[in-house]
Order: sequence, then C-alpha cells, then structure tokens
Amino acid sequence: MRIHIATDHAGLDFSKHLQEHLGAAGHEVIDHGPVEYDPIDDYPAFCINAAAAVVRDQQAGVDALGIVFGGSGNGEQIAANKVRGARAALVWSQSTALLARQHNDANVIAIGARQHTVEEATSFIDAFIAEPFSFEERHVRRIAQLAEYEATGDIAGKHVDH
Repeated sequence: MRIHIATDHAGLDFSKHLQEHLGAAGHEVIDHGPVEYDPIDDYPAFCINAAAAVVRDQQAGVDALGIVFGGSGNGEQIAANKVRGARAALVWSQSTALLARQHNDANVIAIGARQHTVEEATSFIDAFIAEPFSFEERHVRRIAQLAEYEATGDIAGKHVDH
C-alpha cells in the first residue's frame, strides 16, 4: 500500500521512525514534509499535500492511505479535511483507529505525536492500515451524505440549515 505522511516540527523524529517501520512492512511511503527541523514551521501545506495525494491515488485506483501528525494532531486533521474527498479522523487509541476505518472509511488519520509514545502511535497506525471498511449500509449511506454535502452544500431529503 502507498502511505502518504506529513507532520510539523513536533512529529519530525516520529516521521523518520514511521517511514522506516512502514517501509520494512512493505509499504511505499511518500513523505510530504517537512524534511528538516524548523520550530516555527507551518503544517497546513504539508498535511493538505498528503491528503490530496491520498485522494488522487484512490481516484486512480491506487491502494493508499494517509497519516498526518503534529503536537496534538488537531490542526493536522483540520488541514487534511480541507481537501475534497479526504476523510481524516483524529486517532488516540486502538479503538478509534479501528473505528475510523470500519465506520468512517477514513483515508487519513491524524495523531498527536506529543500525546503518545512512539510505540503507541505506531500500533494505532498499524491497526488503521490493517482494518478494512465494513461496507455496512448505514456507514456507506452516511459517507455518501458527507460527500454529497461536500460537493453540493446540501443533503437530499435531509434538513441542512443554510
């Protein structure tokens, strides 16, 4: 699988570990930055580029997911979710990693590099990558509604305030 990753300065050391770990597991890892430590860098472009690459790959039929991380993971998740077609979930446990895939078909996860040990974060990522989407009708329906809103600003048959 192709895995797109991005971080900010808070996750740079973890990024290097993750690239080695995922590469050793047979994944193709694409690093969207940063490449060097800058304590005042800005994560949005890195995370947006990673999420956009995941969406492009998936639309082209490439098996791809994304991982974005920073101090808390919150800003990185927000940035990734600005990309049309990205479904980024903030992950803080094994359960949230599994549910992100099972129920939400998340194609990007965000993790707080300062919130977890390297071992914990790596286990969340491994669980996320290994878990398939459930394809349960209720989850498919909800994801379709989100995509419809993203594309049109409305959800047919549902009340969406404007």
